[in-house]
Amino acid sequence: MSLRIIAGALGGRYIEVPSGRRTRPTGARVREAWFSLLGDRIEGASVLDLFAGSGALGIEALSRGASVVHFVERDRAVFEVLRGNVVGMGVQEQAALHRQDVFRFLTERESDRFCDIALADPPYHRGAAFRLVEEFRCRPFADLLCVEHGADEPVGDSADRQRRYGDTMLSFFVEPKGGDAGAS
Repeated sequence: MSLRIIAGALGGRYIEVPSGRRTRPTGARVREAWFSLLGDRIEGASVLDLFAGSGALGIEALSRGASVVHFVERDRAVFEVLRGNVVGMGVQEQAALHRQDVFRFLTERESDRFCDIALADPPYHRGAAFRLVEEFRCRPFADLLCVEHGADEPVGDSADRQRRYGDTMLSFFVEPKGGDAGAS
C-alpha cells in the first residue's frame, strides 16, 4: 500500500505504508486539514514527527518547506519502511531518524525546547495521546504540539485549538509561557 504526498516540492509522489496493523496512516483529508491549520508556520521550521510510522507527516512537512524533521519510531519493521521512504524521497539530508520509544526520546533530550513544531499520531485509545500532552505541559519540547487522536479520546487539559474529522480529532497545544511550565 502507498500514500500520496499532498503538496509542496514532493507533492504527487508516493511513499510506502507498513503492511499489517502496525500503523494507522493519517488519511489525505486529515493531513491536508492539518497542514492548512499550520499554514505558513511550517516554512523553515524544525519539526518533530512522533510515532512517525511511514513518515507521512514529516515528509509532508519537508515537502512544504520545513528545514529539518526528526522522525521518532520504535517498531523495527516500521522504522525500516520509514528509512526507505526518507531515502526514496531524497530528503535524508534534512531528516534525522531515531529508532526509539517516543517517551524515552523526549526524556533523554538535552534541552527542553527541541523544535518549533511537534506532530504526533500516537496509537488511538492507548493513553499515549494523553501522556504526550502531559509531558508537553510539564516540559515543553516544541513551540506547538499537534496531536491526532480518537475524537472520543481524552487528551488532558483543554487544547488551544481542535478540529474534528469523523472519528479523528486534531488537537493543538501552544507552549506554556511563564515561570511554571506545568501551569495552564
